[in-house]
Amino acid sequence: MLQHIDINKIIFLDIETVPLEYDFKNLPRRTIDLWDKKTQYVQKYQEITAEEAYNKAGIYAEFGKIVCISAGYITEEKKELKLRVKSFFGKEEKTILQHFNSLLNKTLKENYMLCAHNGKEFDFPFIGRRNLINGLKLPAQLDIAGKKPWEIPHLDTMELWKFGDYKHFTSLDLLAHVFNIPSPKQDLDGSMVAKTYYEENDLEKIKNYCQNDVITIAQLLLKYKGKELISEKNIEIIEK
Repeated sequence: MLQHIDINKIIFLDIETVPLEYDFKNLPRRTIDLWDKKTQYVQKYQEITAEEAYNKAGIYAEFGKIVCISAGYITEEKKELKLRVKSFFGKEEKTILQHFNSLLNKTLKENYMLCAHNGKEFDFPFIGRRNLINGLKLPAQLDIAGKKPWEIPHLDTMELWKFGDYKHFTSLDLLAHVFNIPSPKQDLDGSMVAKTYYEENDLEKIKNYCQNDVITIAQLLLKYKGKELISEKNIEIIEK
């Protein structure tokens, strides 16, 4: 599977997002009205109010923001694969995006692809939308308007697992378990990111959670290609 894809020309990524405001009541009146309209179906289906639905605001680019982007790439040194991971995180979303865009722009001439789990439904469009909202120019890898499907440099490990099946979502955790990919013990999941950000102010915990997912995505794609996993000693976290 994917034998035509050069594993050394891929940027693996994951993002963590939170609502623009932690407390629903702090939203401007206009934003509350628009959120109410946006979530009418969810409210009716789940029999909840707009305020109760707000715990999902972080998954919508119009009502959420990025607090961390982790990115990794694979190199081969002395016939061993190595994975390097770097995270961009903090309180200023625009700065996070600028640093990530700079990474993509530097690799543009080398034709890197982007790879994420459920990336085509979430990570890639979310990053693109938040770039535009912040008044930033889209990197070429995210500027896909008018391109044919085969011209878009995006890989999605969840989509690849579907083999054309559209019935359900398959989590990264489940696929890691199925393929015996070791994942570090984590005391955080996606539903806890907003609380960790706003109440605990623990960006380090969010960063670690995000970059661990990047490592798992890279390992999963290696499994798809029938290759051996990268050993822990060959995984480097770039701190600066």
